[in-house]
Amino acid sequence: MKSKLIAALALLSATAFAAEPNPVGLQLWSLRHEMEASVSDGMALVRKMGFTVVESAGTYKMTPAEFRAQADAHGIKIACGHFSYDRLLTEPDSVIAEAKVLGVSNVIVAWIPHKGDFTVDDAHVAAKNFNKFGAALKAAGIGFGFHTHGYEFKPVADGSSAFDVLLKETDPKLVFVEMDVFWVVAAGQDPVALLSKYPDRFKMFHVKDMRKGATAVGYSGGAPVEDNVIVGQGRMDWPAIISKGLSVGANTFFIEDETSDPVNNIPPSLTYLATLGLKP
Repeated sequence: MKSKLIAALALLSATAFAAEPNPVGLQLWSLRHEMEASVSDGMALVRKMGFTVVESAGTYKMTPAEFRAQADAHGIKIACGHFSYDRLLTEPDSVIAEAKVLGVSNVIVAWIPHKGDFTVDDAHVAAKNFNKFGAALKAAGIGFGFHTHGYEFKPVADGSSAFDVLLKETDPKLVFVEMDVFWVVAAGQDPVALLSKYPDRFKMFHVKDMRKGATAVGYSGGAPVEDNVIVGQGRMDWPAIISKGLSVGANTFFIEDETSDPVNNIPPSLTYLATLGLKP
């Protein structure tokens, strides 16, 4: 009985927090096969599903201007863009120029290049570069964040991790975190506990569920496709995660569907999120 009451309160809390605009967007990687076939048809599908906000992951052989025009034509705002770490390191001005053409408010790095385990030493270098990226982007009026992918959480001898180094050594005014809930759980972490530990650092989420019975897959940043399920049908405690995320200032939730059938699985994920007060 007590557990049911706690769950009900969490759901009410999430709905209450969601009274302010906190749009559910789509990470376009979810529909990469459709976008590769036709950006116009892909954008039309995104809009048909009800999305007006997306996060890009490349422009599918179009120029940034052409890609932006397709988004505009379908009433879609490209709020964020994923760009490579190496590109930000070697040609930041080009990234800034492309981001401005796309109209994104935030640039995200989704993967930090590394060989073998991602180490504390790797984190020291990445943190320094993240501060540099963040400062350059801030000067251009664009935010900067990095996306969790699991490998950052492998513990070291004192129980901390490279992720802790990244958070400790980056300036909160320059660098935020986009939590991919699937990869956080895959690495054996509790999303709510992580949000409590770093309440001022998480601004965005990738909403992605893991099948019930799946175990943590470790720190590789990879998982079997069948471990991905429709949001609300897996093992994640979404009322608690979303309620906590909203309470610490997260403002956008991107569905990233990596199931084997995203076209049919994204709509029921949206329907479930609506029960928590989150809508496109």
